[in-house]
Amino acid sequence: MLKKDLIARNPLRILENTGNTVLNAGQFGMVAAMAGVGKTAMLVQLALDSILNGRNILHISVGQPVKKVVLWYDEVFNNIKQEYHLEHAEEEMWENILPHRFIMTYNVETFKPHRLEERINDLTEQGIFMPQVAIIDGLRFDQYARDSLTELKIMAKDHGFPIWFSATIPAADAQDSAGLPESIANLSSMFEVILQLKPVGQEMQLNLLKGPSAAQTDMGLRLDPATMLVHKA
Repeated sequence: MLKKDLIARNPLRILENTGNTVLNAGQFGMVAAMAGVGKTAMLVQLALDSILNGRNILHISVGQPVKKVVLWYDEVFNNIKQEYHLEHAEEEMWENILPHRFIMTYNVETFKPHRLEERINDLTEQGIFMPQVAIIDGLRFDQYARDSLTELKIMAKDHGFPIWFSATIPAADAQDSAGLPESIANLSSMFEVILQLKPVGQEMQLNLLKGPSAAQTDMGLRLDPATMLVHKA
C-alpha cells in the first residue's frame, strides 16, 4: 500500500476541516478519557498521520521516559503494519517517519511553558528540528492553571503549530449542560477540538464533544483495545 493510500484510508480523516488538518496554528485539541484506556495510543495515531502528511511532530511527554514513548510509536506502527499489510514497505516508511519526530520528556514538577519555549527555540535556532504539530501527553488538568495554558497557546501561535493534549477524567465524572465532563469543562474554552474515548462494550467509542462542526455523541469510530487502533464502527 502506498503512503497516500494509507493516509486516505485512515478513519481519522473524518476529523478534518480543510487542508488535511484538524487544528490550525495556535489551536488546542484534547483527547479526554479515563486512565489507561488509550489516550496515548490515540495521540500517537494523530502524530503518525501528521507525519505521513509531511509535518514534523514534537512529542512532549510529562512523567514518562523517552524509551516508553518510543515503545508506544513502535507498537502502534507495528499494528498499523499488520492491519494494512505493510510488511514490504515497513522499513522504508519507518525510516521516513523517524526524522519527522522529536521526543522531549519532563517530570511533572519541571514542566513549565517558558522552559518548553526555551528548548524549542534552541531546536529551531540551531536548525535541529522545526515543529509543525506538538503533542503534550500527561499534564494533570486538575492541577494546571488557565494562565499556563494561555502561555502555551501564545507560544504555539508564535511558533506556528497546534497542540494536542491528553486529559484524564474520573470514571464517574458528571457532565455539564453542554455535555462536557465537569473535570475539564472549566478549561473547555481554551480548546478548539475536544475528543472523548468512552467505553462501549469491548471497545472505546470516539465522541466529538467540541469541534469546527456540530458535536457528535458518536462519530462512528472505535478504538480497539487489542490493537489500540481507531477503526470505523
